[in-house]
Amino acid sequence: MGDICNGQIRIPGIGTKSPVSRSLDPELLRQLPPGAGARAGAANRGYMSSQSLLYLVIGVAVLGVLVYRQLRARPVRGNQRIVLILVIIGLVETVQYIQKLHAGSAAVIALVGSLVLAALFGAARAATVKIWMQDGQAWVKGNLLTAALWVVALAAHLGYDYLIGQHKDIGDLGDATVLLYLAVSLAVQRVIVTARAQRMNPAPVGTMGPGSLG
Repeated sequence: MGDICNGQIRIPGIGTKSPVSRSLDPELLRQLPPGAGARAGAANRGYMSSQSLLYLVIGVAVLGVLVYRQLRARPVRGNQRIVLILVIIGLVETVQYIQKLHAGSAAVIALVGSLVLAALFGAARAATVKIWMQDGQAWVKGNLLTAALWVVALAAHLGYDYLIGQHKDIGDLGDATVLLYLAVSLAVQRVIVTARAQRMNPAPVGTMGPGSLG
């Protein structure tokens, strides 16, 4: 290994005038304002906080739309377009978060635990919706318990994020993954409700007419 002397890196067997030498100008280092590195880190954390807040606001808005739609009577169909859109956007936000913070295996494990929680809430909500036959079609409608479980699901997601953020350097993971969480929870709910509807009506769910579970 080389040593540093008078602002230059010396490599054994190679003179300081060699082309491979690298100068560390003390004057340039002294020109850096005090605390510049700390301020840069704080600015990066502030950027992530603002971005996480944006993720959370979008997630709450999407939750409001989902609750509103599920409290209305609608024909059941197998179209998963809304779920796919939410999954794609959620994955993009999650990948951006992981890349920005260079999160490792701890973030992945925490994310898997969060998605398991989302699936459990989706299954619980599926049991609360009412399904009936009307004009040869299966219809579905949620109730106040369905809406309450959506709100509790989001609160549980953010609470889970708070708990893991106390022990790992993965704070704000819940905000960044909120759309992915909602998408997985909605997908599980739809799969179970669609299966229930198919047991009532043997016709393919996708041919039951317009409408959606979401």
